Amino acid sequence: MDRDLETLVKKGSLQKLAGGLYYKPAMSAFGALPPYDNDLVRCFLREDRFLLYSWHQYNALGLGLTQLYNRMVVLNHKRHGVFKLGNKEFDFRRSNRGFPNKLTPEFLLVDLVNNLNELAEDTSSVKDRIKNNLSQYDENKLLLMAKKYGKVGTKHFFEEIYHY
Repeated sequence: MDRDLETLVKKGSLQKLAGGLYYKPAMSAFGALPPYDNDLVRCFLREDRFLLYSWHQYNALGLGLTQLYNRMVVLNHKRHGVFKLGNKEFDFRRSNRGFPNKLTPEFLLVDLVNNLNELAEDTSSVKDRIKNNLSQYDENKLLLMAKKYGKVGTKHFFEEIYHY
């Protein structure tokens, strides 16, 4: 079997992404197209239950954040660690708290506070900007996301703001 895979890779019919993970590239006028990130992660995990996003999406929250992050984060229930699949790094994080089925601004804001200590941003100024921009978020959804998915410090942060 390995010899057959090796032959297909040499011919260009398949491309190897990681140990035991191959894909058949679709072609465009500019050459082989890379696989979609969702498809890659789905094959790697062998399940559909994950949430894929990048920390640079925090910049869309309207808080004046400007850092760009090259790594994709994958919340899941199976794997933990940084894996290189093809030419991209994926940060697989097993989540005991769980995660929603889709990314929402409220979840992204809770996740931002959860990960503030890992980001290249000034923690206190980001927290101040969050407090000043809460009107653009649904309070009930935000508190629910904080309760379900927030770390202890994140829950306290939002409970203090809303005086719960």
